[in-house]
Amino acid sequence: MIAAFRIPGAGRLRQAETASFSFDGHSYAGVEGDTLASALLANGVHLIGRSFKYHRPRGFLSAGAEEPNALVEIKRDSARKTPNVRATVQELYDGLAAQSQNRWPSLSFDVSALGDIASPLLSAGFYYKTFMWPKSAWKNFYEPKIRAAAGLGVAPDQADPDHYSARFAHCDVLVLGGGAAGIAAALAAAETGVRVILVDEQAEFGGSLHFESGAKIDRQDGFAWAQSAVAKLKTMDNVRVLSRTTAFGYYAQNFVGLVERVSDHLQNPGRDLPRERLWQVRAKRVVLATGAIERHMVFADNDRPGIMLASAARTYLNHYGVTVGRNVGVYTANDSAYAAAIDLKKAGVGVAAIVDLRDNPTGPVIEEARALGIEVNFGRAVIRAGGKLRVSSMTVQPKNGGGERTIPVDAILMSAGWTPSVHLFSQSRGKVAFNDETKRFVPGAYAQDCVSVGACNGTDGLSATIDEAYAAGAKAAKDVGANAKGNKPKVDASENWSRGMLGAAPGAGADTTVKAFVDFQNDVTAKDIRQAVHEGMRSIEHVKRFTTNGMATDQGKTSNMHGLAIAAETLGKPIPQVGLTTFRAPYTPVTFGSIVGHARGPLFDPTRKTAIHPWAERQGAVFEDVGQWKRAWYFPKAGEDMHAAVDRECVTVRKTAGLFDASTLGKIEVVGPDAAKFMELLYTNPWEKLEPGRCRYGIMLREDGFIYDDGVVGRLAPDRFHVTTTTGGAPRVMNHMEDYLQTEFPHLNVWLTSITEQWAVIAVQGPKSRDIIAPLVEGIDMSDEALPHMSVREGRICGVPTRLFRMSFTGERGFEVNVPADYGQAVWEALWAEGQKHGACAYGTEAMHVLRAEKGYIIVGQDTDGTVTPNDAGLDWAVGKKKTDFVGIRGMVRPDLVANGRKQLVGLKTKDPKVVLEEGAQIVGDSKQAIPMTMIGHVTSSYWSENCGRSIALALVAGGRDRMGETLYVPMPNATIEVEVTGMVFFDEKGERLNG
Repeated sequence: MIAAFRIPGAGRLRQAETASFSFDGHSYAGVEGDTLASALLANGVHLIGRSFKYHRPRGFLSAGAEEPNALVEIKRDSARKTPNVRATVQELYDGLAAQSQNRWPSLSFDVSALGDIASPLLSAGFYYKTFMWPKSAWKNFYEPKIRAAAGLGVAPDQADPDHYSARFAHCDVLVLGGGAAGIAAALAAAETGVRVILVDEQAEFGGSLHFESGAKIDRQDGFAWAQSAVAKLKTMDNVRVLSRTTAFGYYAQNFVGLVERVSDHLQNPGRDLPRERLWQVRAKRVVLATGAIERHMVFADNDRPGIMLASAARTYLNHYGVTVGRNVGVYTANDSAYAAAIDLKKAGVGVAAIVDLRDNPTGPVIEEARALGIEVNFGRAVIRAGGKLRVSSMTVQPKNGGGERTIPVDAILMSAGWTPSVHLFSQSRGKVAFNDETKRFVPGAYAQDCVSVGACNGTDGLSATIDEAYAAGAKAAKDVGANAKGNKPKVDASENWSRGMLGAAPGAGADTTVKAFVDFQNDVTAKDIRQAVHEGMRSIEHVKRFTTNGMATDQGKTSNMHGLAIAAETLGKPIPQVGLTTFRAPYTPVTFGSIVGHARGPLFDPTRKTAIHPWAERQGAVFEDVGQWKRAWYFPKAGEDMHAAVDRECVTVRKTAGLFDASTLGKIEVVGPDAAKFMELLYTNPWEKLEPGRCRYGIMLREDGFIYDDGVVGRLAPDRFHVTTTTGGAPRVMNHMEDYLQTEFPHLNVWLTSITEQWAVIAVQGPKSRDIIAPLVEGIDMSDEALPHMSVREGRICGVPTRLFRMSFTGERGFEVNVPADYGQAVWEALWAEGQKHGACAYGTEAMHVLRAEKGYIIVGQDTDGTVTPNDAGLDWAVGKKKTDFVGIRGMVRPDLVANGRKQLVGLKTKDPKVVLEEGAQIVGDSKQAIPMTMIGHVTSSYWSENCGRSIALALVAGGRDRMGETLYVPMPNATIEVEVTGMVFFDEKGERLNG
């Protein structure tokens, strides 16, 4: 059965291929190839939703991604419910179930529409004023009501059962946009043999050729040419063609994010198909062929269902074979609306009148409209639309005033002109420029290797567009070493459109009761824009936030330029002086699923395990998460709780030895002729004179002089350093180094390589550590004279290469055995077997923390908080006194960083040795002071030390080193704990055990 508004013989769809669907519980029939929007219009359904603030009835404005009104929920089953799907983009499939949003109890009768009556109280910025008084009402009244009313659609209440995929791709030329310009550019580049990716958000390529009836290219209908050209591109091995794919973000170094809709258009997607696919593409050259977006006319009640863009009505007719009405009115300041009226008239649709705001326009389309018997009215304005749930009339008046005339219509098509789609260009950090002659923003200064072609570049006319695009594609290929070989498409016939207007039409603002909408979804009117200016908003960004113009899901695609023009007019300034709002990613809404991909549930964050992890599991280790790493926390024996296990491990390490998996430490190789110079600049310590085979504890600062990371660095050769970092700091330290190397020190010949995953690290600590290691080592003299503390040697252990460090994080004689990760577990097991002969144990991160705290060794990020300098941490000895430059040197001498009274790292002993302080607990100098007390510091590390027979703690305390022996207080909920300020070393103060 053919729907009432489907015109037999019109459009490109095969009407024999039908699909049934439902909307708000009512069943309808559509045609394969329809969108939900075209199928509903074919069935005479124009009311599709309600606006956000006033809940006014809304219909379809567009036929594409710029749609602000037609947002629906698509439901496949109880777990597959997607809100805010644009009906103009959603392809029809048999059994599709859609539901309108933002209304109750029904779409045609919405109780919240009473907000339209109260609109004088809800003008622009009302929330900044209304909710300020009384203060007590915010939490008790305003906030609950606002939260209940906020949002569009209902979020799913079940876990998403679909899966998503991701791919990375590289190409020589990436063409974004599959209209005539994009196809021409892709052809030119592809025919040279370079790698090309062509992307378009629609199901079928063609762009405006979907609706243009007068375009002919290479002696074919424009749309047919587009299909044959794309078919040709798909046969080329060097070309990838992606339809249903939106370029949502343009990032640095020609990195573009794409989302491909893989199965949303299918009735029964296979289980192996992802719902969406995220493409992350890096291109040598990007060609932007993103087209232009038609603007609506701003007049009273221009939001009635049945009022839409002229290009949308033309798309529904020429592509889908659907008429949007039986008696159509047209309101325009642009020639393109005439083409819509002509096409509808030729299809047998009544066109009541064309109302043209311009005084005496001329052109072939105007003459053709008159020749078809269409009434044309120049110099006139539509001052309001009639109707409620569907437009019923348009009231026309000379634009300078005069007698009114009401014309009955069931649809109004409008066109105020076309806005170049510069969103992606702007995201690339390009600067737009205002063309005063054509009154539009176009690409200006480029920041990346890209080029804009066609309508998005302000190019008018199909012939000029294809010439420009083909030349850009050929040049993009030539710039990567290929020469054009093909023939440029020839335009045989085309359509040309004039400039149009910006801002509100006559009669859209003088009367404060008039609602002439600029932003449809957020109910922003021309009056709201003017009010924002009158209330002191001078920046367009402030106007945007005060009114919410352009802040809806369509991101102002149809509203931004009108809002800008109205603001400029009210300010009495030229448009360029008022500026333009920022175009941010994403270009259109992107699902969380497409971004997250597989990274959810157990895969939400990658889990990293060391080579020794399986052995620790077999030993019954309890693990903790440290960043992405799983680390053995402690190794309990039968009957032991955590405290007993940690106490045993700590005592065993001090008495005999312990093995610790330190593979998670960050490791970076700094290599090159200028490696030492680079290290001098990145660390506080001197490195030039450090001999190969020796190690040094290094401190890295931020530019502001605060500690950023630390670790032991071994010099393997004059041009090679093995740098260790904290476990959690490895990625940021690598990025920190790379950033400075590329931006501040690019003259240095240095290469940085992350080797964290390449080396397993086994720390063997304790008096018997050398006895455990020595039998397994080859080619390294293990004597104290040949391998003193803070040394590194390369040799073999258990027959595999090793970098053997003599170093300690426990204060005991210690070694760190670095071996290739593939051999990590085997070497560990060999060392474990030797260790058992001496009574050694395996110990975890908790014992490691206790042992290092007994010696006063700090952990960056625990004993520092981003505001600690080397002096605050008692590490002045690690700052080269003769160094004249390194990152952070100027920050260190800021007056506030050398002032008296700064918080300094000290030790604390509780008066009752059995009381263990809580980490993070605040410290005061006088326990009897009134609340709120003055806090002078906090506890950074706190443990029970079985080796010391008491609790120990480290703390940051104001003027800490001047308070030695002083009693301070730690107020806790149940008691106030007395503590004594001490030095940071609680065990082996002279450090004699480092040498056994």
